[in-house]
Order: sequence, then C-alpha cells, then structure tokens
Amino acid sequence: MTTNQLLIPKSKLWMAAIKPPMYSVAIMPIWVGSAVAFADTNNFNGVIFAVFMTAAIFILAWENISNDVFDSETGIDKNKHHSLVNLTGSKQLMFWLGNLFLVLGLLGILAIAFLQTDPMVIGLILLCCFLGYMYQGPPFRLGYQGLGEFLCFFAFGPVGMSAVYYSQTQTWSITNLAASVIVGIVTSLILFCSHFHQVEDDIAAGKRSPIVRLGTAKGAKVLVWFTAIIYPFILLFVVLEFFPVWTLLSFFSLIFAFKLCRHVLANHHLPDQVSNCKFIAVAVQFWSCLLFGLGFILG
Repeated sequence: MTTNQLLIPKSKLWMAAIKPPMYSVAIMPIWVGSAVAFADTNNFNGVIFAVFMTAAIFILAWENISNDVFDSETGIDKNKHHSLVNLTGSKQLMFWLGNLFLVLGLLGILAIAFLQTDPMVIGLILLCCFLGYMYQGPPFRLGYQGLGEFLCFFAFGPVGMSAVYYSQTQTWSITNLAASVIVGIVTSLILFCSHFHQVEDDIAAGKRSPIVRLGTAKGAKVLVWFTAIIYPFILLFVVLEFFPVWTLLSFFSLIFAFKLCRHVLANHHLPDQVSNCKFIAVAVQFWSCLLFGLGFILG
C-alpha cells in the first residue's frame, strides 16, 4: 500500500472497502446451482431462489466484515486504508455489524428449511459459514497458512452448491457436483489473485499465502494453469454428457481469462499495477458462471 493512496477520496475508500463486485462470489453459485436444478427437474422455485440469494449476500457481508476485524488483530491491515476497521476506527462496531449480517443471512436459510420442513439446507450453510470462519478467524486462521483457496473451493463449490441444489429439489445430483467443481475453481481464482499486491504486508504479519510461498513470478505461472484448467474441465463434462453442449457458451469468458493471465504475467512484481487483478478475476467468474448456468437452462 503506497502513500499515494492516502490521497484517495474517502468515498472511493468506502467503495473499495464494501467491494460491490465481490458479491458475484455469493450470487453465481446460487445461479448455477438453481440452473442445474431446473435442467434436472424442469421446476424452479422463485421464492426460495430470492430468499437464498438475499441470505447469501448477507452471509458474504459478514465474512468480508469479520475478515477485516480479524485482520486488524494481527496488524496485517495497518497499511490497508480501505479496511472497514481503519475507516470507522471501531473494531467492535464492525464485529457486531458483521454478526448482525450473519444472523440475517441464517434467518433466511432457516426460513427455507422451515418451508421445506427439512434441516439439510441450514446444516450445509452452517458448514459453509464454519469454513469461512476458519479462513481468518481465531484460533484457526487457516488463510495465514495458505489454505484459504481450499476452504473457498469447498464453501462456494461442492458444499455451497449442494445446499442450493437441495433447496430447489430436496435431492442430490452428480451433475450438480460436477458443476460445483467448475464454480469452486473459478471462485477460488479470485482469492488467489488477491494476494499478489500484498506480499510485503503478508510476510510482515507472518501470513504464508500461496503467493508468499511461491513468489510472484511462479505464482503468476500457477495462475495461468489455474485459469486454463476451467475450460478443459467443462469440455470434458460435455463430452461425458454430464453438461449440455450449451454450457460451452462459458468459453466466451476466455476473453477475460486471457486478459487476467496477461496482466498478472506482466505485472506480478508491481503491487500498484497488479492490485486490480482480483477484479479481472471477478469478471472471469461472473461471465463464465453466468453463461455456464445459462447453458443448463438452454440445454
């Protein structure tokens, strides 16, 4: 974080702290899981979809806020001027606000479980919340050990999408599990990209993120493979007839995937230049998942 960022208007710092584009992380698994459920059953419950979407946004808000709170305890965010704790000056306020969002989100999921008289969905979402807590929350702080991407993969992939699919069908699906692998990988990509610009702060705080462990140059090469693997997986599942051929629409997101890889390969060692790569990764996730889900509906 450079001193130039002290000159950024407060309004822009607040937008950076709230991170509106990042809520694609919560929205897309619900979109894809519901699309797979519709493809499998030809039924769609709009009320459950809307409640689940709202609840997921609240829960992700809790996770983002609590991460800032937990990071403030380790000192890793001392140079992060768009940290919510640094902007408000109150860790306690952010802690309780985050918990309020968590309660609101869980109430929405409880409402779905109540409507279905089936506790499975709330159980799966509680597991997702626990995975999210283990990322930064004490005593686990597994993100500091470089395990955040694994937690992210399961929370937004197999576990989270199983909850979404079950909320629509109250059954399980191998197709949904296969789709959740794609969504889990492309969502974890965003977290992986968020480490490139903060290597010095991570090292100072003892955080062994994947980029700290690999170095930015090797991390950029891993990113290329990490991004590229998404598309052969989709093609493979189409060939195996798990996915309809229309899911190949997701290949149009290769425009953003190429942009992301080129940008990181060229700027991995320049924190100020590479700091926006996570937002390019959000574009990869948004467009690939949007078109992927659309493919299930059309198919």
